[in-house]
Amino acid sequence: MSMTLGMAKSTLHRRVKEGTISTNPMFMDTHNHIHIDEKWFFMTKTSEKFYLLPEENDPLHTCKSKKFITKVMFIAVVAHPRYDGSSNEEFFGNIGIFPFIYKEPAKRMSKNQEVETLQIMPITSVTKEVIRVCLINNLLPTIRAKWPNSDTRKQIFIQQNNVKPHILANDVEFLEAASKDGFGIQLSFQPPNSPDLNVLELGFFRAIQSLQHQEAPKNIDELATAIEKSFNEFPVEKLNQVFLTLQMCMIEVMKANGSNNYKVPHMNKSQLERNCYLPKQLNCDSNLLERVSQILVENSLMSV
Repeated sequence: MSMTLGMAKSTLHRRVKEGTISTNPMFMDTHNHIHIDEKWFFMTKTSEKFYLLPEENDPLHTCKSKKFITKVMFIAVVAHPRYDGSSNEEFFGNIGIFPFIYKEPAKRMSKNQEVETLQIMPITSVTKEVIRVCLINNLLPTIRAKWPNSDTRKQIFIQQNNVKPHILANDVEFLEAASKDGFGIQLSFQPPNSPDLNVLELGFFRAIQSLQHQEAPKNIDELATAIEKSFNEFPVEKLNQVFLTLQMCMIEVMKANGSNNYKVPHMNKSQLERNCYLPKQLNCDSNLLERVSQILVENSLMSV
């Protein structure tokens, strides 16, 4: 919470006690925060429903078991969409989605390819080095190419979860690459065991997967194309709503004293947007803010 409000925990507690914080505090915008996360996407679902005409044959798709269904891991990158004063889109927020794949020559001939033909294969073991290469070679150049020119001098935070393959915030190779072209980009970690604090886990991935299952890829290349197409077609309005849901989850986390034992709240965002009443940032109850800041200070003193 102190990070979201842009102040230290002790400063937050002091300002609440002094009464210098507004009685109706509001979340800061998160335009300079980028969310990244990885997800496995499968070539096909374990079971699917089809509607057939009486003269049509049942579709047949054989596989030894569901363990043999081809899957590819992707890393998705999104940021908060931006609008101008007339509610026109300035920045879509869909930065990119990148598959963990490599190419190798075919070892034997088949009806689909000759020997030594380059074929696309999934990287089944995504290690720290694989993540580092992807961030430096794919993620950073894409951010520089798509980031709004008005904010290139501001500090940019890339939020990731706490899985072991993720590189540390002080990774030397990443910091060197992230400081090029006048950009200031640094990594940050979201709180552990808090998937709802990442917009990709909060609803973005489920929507992308639903769009992807409307396609029928036959190989990894077609799967990657289908995932990228679904990613680019995701409505910017929905992405903006997911970021608003993130703020609602932060409020619920504060109500639960930092626990993840809560239900994701709803506020009928689509209807509010149609009526032009959808807020950009949410307000936070000052009493809740004071109670949580007291807990943060007490925990800080106990850890000393």
